[in-house]
Amino acid sequence: MSSRRRNEVKSREELAFESVPQDVPSLVDIKRKLPSKFFQPNLILSFYYVVKDFVIVGLLYASVLLVEHYAPSAWLKLGYLPIYWYVQGTMFWALFVLGHDCGHGSFSKSTLLNDIVGNLLHSLILVPYYPWKVSHQHHHKNTGNIDRDEIFYPVRESEKRKEFLPLFGFGLSWFFYLFVGYSPRPSKHLNPYDPLFARNFLNCSISLALCTAWVSLGLVPYAYTFGLVKLTVHYLVPIFFFASWLVVTTFLHHQDELVPWYADPKWNFVKGQLSSVDRHYGWAHTLVHNIGTHQIHHLFSKIPHYYLEEATVIFRKEYPHLVRKSDEPILSAFYKMFHIFNEQHKIKNDTEVHVYKGDTKSK
Repeated sequence: MSSRRRNEVKSREELAFESVPQDVPSLVDIKRKLPSKFFQPNLILSFYYVVKDFVIVGLLYASVLLVEHYAPSAWLKLGYLPIYWYVQGTMFWALFVLGHDCGHGSFSKSTLLNDIVGNLLHSLILVPYYPWKVSHQHHHKNTGNIDRDEIFYPVRESEKRKEFLPLFGFGLSWFFYLFVGYSPRPSKHLNPYDPLFARNFLNCSISLALCTAWVSLGLVPYAYTFGLVKLTVHYLVPIFFFASWLVVTTFLHHQDELVPWYADPKWNFVKGQLSSVDRHYGWAHTLVHNIGTHQIHHLFSKIPHYYLEEATVIFRKEYPHLVRKSDEPILSAFYKMFHIFNEQHKIKNDTEVHVYKGDTKSK
């Protein structure tokens, strides 16, 4: 190895360890700073957001029907479709986030009610609720852990990882993930016998059955009645936009320059959760239930989405040295971090702390 290359490696190692947060309080200490009401779901408020989202979804669907029937020109009809796809896909993403709250138990105090509502919300957007719930809980238990996290983790050179689609194919990678998982530690969300899901075989099977029922009793009859083109235009393309939201957001929650990833012996729960990144999603931020407010969500996943912003204000005031946030525009951040991630996610077997760095030649 050349002298210059040794210096570059050393520089990156030093940078990685400098990125590790210092003076990290315990989870209990952080929780003491937050009002107790933040940990108490408000059932009326939770259902209000469900109803509101379904009303918006219904109005958007009605709008595309009205445009199809009454728009004076074909160009106007075609021009409206991308708007409909984008906004309806965003609303499907909002429904997903409400189901995500159910999976964390922050929708209500009842596990049964959470699972009923979560199954309903997720099945309607073709997400197997319980398998996703299990894998997502695994992610939360191991966030920022190179050796145990669930997706978008750095891969050691002894492990094999296939090349990525350009920009993950946006929503395409979500469906790929459901079918085959994320290597080299894949979990197949459509297989209730998968080792990650086997303990919850019944619940996972129920969620898969509900998705199958929605396809068989909802989508197939819709295609039979109105045609496959209408099903695609009204539902499947917005589903792709939703899946793209999911991929972009999930990736950016935990990927940014100088955000540390830890080898298992160097990792602990609080440091791992602090490797989450807060981002603001502009016009859609509140509409999709503040999911970009991610550090406090990872520290305390029981906090309902409608308290995340307030809790974050307190956290940032009390622990300014622990805040990780980015104001970079979302799509440019995704484009930048995808290419950095694609070039740097393969790491040495003995790496203890890993960070991504935009200019790999800087010292």
